[in-house]
Amino acid sequence: MAEPISSRARHPARAAYRTHGDADRSALAAVRGIPHWHYLAALALGAANTLSFAPTRAGGWVELALFMLFYVCLARTHHWKSAALTGAAFGFGNFVTGVWWLYVSMHDYGGMPAPLAIAALVLFSIYLASYPALAAGLWSVGEGHSNRARAQRGFVPGWQGAFAFACAWALGEWLRGTVFTGFPWLASGYAQVDGPLAGFAPLVGVYGVGWAVALAAALAVQAVAGLAARPAQRARALLPALAVLALVAGGIALSQLAWTRADGAPISARILQGNVKQEMKFDEAGVTAAIALYEKMITAKPADLVITPETAVPLLPQQFPEPFVRAVRQFADSTGSSVLLGAFGAKIAPDGQITEPTNSLFGVTPRSGVLYRYDKHHLVPFGEFVPWGFHWFVRLMNIPLGDLANGKPVQPPFQVGHQTVDVDICYEDIFGEEIARRLREAATPASVLVNVSNLAWFGKTIALDQHLQMARMRTLETGRPLLAATNTGATASIDSRGRVIAQLPVLAAGALDVQVQGMTGTTPYIATGNLVVLAVSLLLLALCVAFARRRRD
Repeated sequence: MAEPISSRARHPARAAYRTHGDADRSALAAVRGIPHWHYLAALALGAANTLSFAPTRAGGWVELALFMLFYVCLARTHHWKSAALTGAAFGFGNFVTGVWWLYVSMHDYGGMPAPLAIAALVLFSIYLASYPALAAGLWSVGEGHSNRARAQRGFVPGWQGAFAFACAWALGEWLRGTVFTGFPWLASGYAQVDGPLAGFAPLVGVYGVGWAVALAAALAVQAVAGLAARPAQRARALLPALAVLALVAGGIALSQLAWTRADGAPISARILQGNVKQEMKFDEAGVTAAIALYEKMITAKPADLVITPETAVPLLPQQFPEPFVRAVRQFADSTGSSVLLGAFGAKIAPDGQITEPTNSLFGVTPRSGVLYRYDKHHLVPFGEFVPWGFHWFVRLMNIPLGDLANGKPVQPPFQVGHQTVDVDICYEDIFGEEIARRLREAATPASVLVNVSNLAWFGKTIALDQHLQMARMRTLETGRPLLAATNTGATASIDSRGRVIAQLPVLAAGALDVQVQGMTGTTPYIATGNLVVLAVSLLLLALCVAFARRRRD
């Protein structure tokens, strides 16, 4: 048997306390018995885990090492409460350093006072940290970690604990991406886009990749613990070590497989980046300048598809200046170019009243009087809709968007010649399940993905790199190329294997001219979405809990 990972739970004084106290006092002692530096170490590991994500190139390997250390921290706990606090500390460190750019949007561009913006960031990070806390608590229960006798003799890493960790972690991340409309930013699978486990993305999506990360890390700790045991017991390290090697080798091998195939000839695309300053974007002079800028950029050069960023022209189509409309229409008809233009949509009553405003994309097809329209479905809380009871919070910021209406979950794609384009707007690109659903339920699945964004709200921060990394994960999950058009960056062309083919410099106006090859076919993730990882995680975690209870009894 491998040597147990030591815990202060075996201190005689605490053992006596448990003997004479009731269950609640024992639980409290378990939490208090962990030294403060333990939680500070978990906090530091969480902060370091931010380095696993973009722009770090070797982030996948960094993440595996940090998750091993995090699992060792969990192994030092001896009750679900101390495990949950360890998970909370890790999560808070990760989120407060990983999404600090929200401060930029709230303070620099939203005008919120700095103390309130900092407080909002801290409170939001605490909320996000509740999901790693939940995952760590579930792991402790599933491993049987709360067993008093096991707590006193220390934790021996084993297969049950490894699978309980993988399942609990995946469920926690899925819940974070679902509850209250979801915020799956910094899901652990994203760090593997350039890592050894990226090959699992077409099968089980980003949450399944996170499941593999947690399992590989826990098994690696088990293997190391086995090697640290007495010589006669070191053979026990062989199986978990082989399992880790199999996971890594499997991920690398799967990344070489092509789940989709080329669909017809490539099309030319021209992706525009206007670099309109956020503070000017919605005032009258800024809107006039943006219209002139994008008219010039759109009509400068033909392409099969010309794409502008999100709300490139922040007006309703009915409010567009006639010369702009005429110039874009004449350009499309004379050159055969299709144009996707970011703007606002709405319903206009006979009396001229505007209702149900939407964040929309409008498509102009050559020699066609039909105007394509896509309305953003997954809206940003506090930016595009205000959760009940939080209007006071939004009033503290000078953000021009309020309560918008959302579009349908599945909307028709945009046809560009012989290619079919699935479009989404900004925040929607981080919800892979919704993109997979549109491809799964469409009468003619799209061959090309397009995301338009305005990330100027976050300045020149890691938010731009992280958003591009998540777009790359969407290409791995679906086996389709993606064209990203942004106002300030990162504007890029990504192929069906997640590789960035071309990219414009950040905070610079320009146009990216690329050829994009449409793809057809269905990856396993398109067919099943998150169903596989959720079903496996729930089943295995239930078995772990049942086995732990039986062993305790």
